[in-house]
Amino acid sequence: MVQTAFVTSEDYLQHDTGPGHPEYADRLRAVYARLVLSGLLPQLQLLEPIRCPEQWMQAVHTTDYLQRAQSDIAAGRSELSTGDTPVCPRSWDLAALAAGAGMVAIDAVIRGAANNAFCAVRPPGHHATQAAGMGFCILNNIAIAARYAQQHHGLGKVLIVDWDVHHGNGTQDIFYEDDSVLYFSTHQWPWYPGTGAASETGTGKGLGLTVNVPLPAGSGMAEIGQAFENRLLPAVNQFRPELVLVSAGFDSRRGDPLGQFLLDDEDFAALTRTLKQVADEHANGHLVSFLEGGYSLEGLASGVEAHLRALLND
Repeated sequence: MVQTAFVTSEDYLQHDTGPGHPEYADRLRAVYARLVLSGLLPQLQLLEPIRCPEQWMQAVHTTDYLQRAQSDIAAGRSELSTGDTPVCPRSWDLAALAAGAGMVAIDAVIRGAANNAFCAVRPPGHHATQAAGMGFCILNNIAIAARYAQQHHGLGKVLIVDWDVHHGNGTQDIFYEDDSVLYFSTHQWPWYPGTGAASETGTGKGLGLTVNVPLPAGSGMAEIGQAFENRLLPAVNQFRPELVLVSAGFDSRRGDPLGQFLLDDEDFAALTRTLKQVADEHANGHLVSFLEGGYSLEGLASGVEAHLRALLND
């Protein structure tokens, strides 16, 4: 059995964010070219995404927002009215295809066709809240995957780990009162989008199940590795997740134009191995990761390669 599934589509290249925008089609071209050049591509199980049905979007987002985003795009706007997210005429269909990648990955992992999976998608998702798209994100891909795993496959507790340099405010927003999802984030602070203070820990049934580790510019593996060891692992051992999902943003890598963290490729591999161990101990090895940020083409490509090699057991 091929161990790691790679879910992507050439259609994602058609999400046009306009000239000079950092979240552009060459990001995925760079990733694909690196996997070909490195000889890694034949080791992966290549899967095509499906278009996410609206019922799964509604499991995460408000009907008002979904209608508004569709209307914005259909009206030919160049940006969502809810925030800083560039769009083009095909962006709604492509956002649905990005969210559907997670469903295909979850199916493959839960049914045993793959041990784990990486979804190389765009637009990204972790800034999209229940009621607003922002930060280049239209639909919250990882949140939709979590709900799909719970409601379609009957899983209970889901761990979401976000190592993007930016705080995943949308994912936090969606699960802030939810006791079935543990959300853990390391991120640069203060930085966009201004959320993710250590004091943000959830509310109601979800109290204590949001764990934010804000870190200053210049932080690297010493700080982030310590956060995983001292904050994530104790929380995981108490929570005992049945699925591990990762918002894999490679803008936390050294040299990224939109971040000031100092991770390198081996650090991403080490973080991946830690999360694989969590998945092996608690979740039958079930782990699915999603591309979020990463805006240096070279850095993104090499970071993804390191992540995938670790998923494949190096």
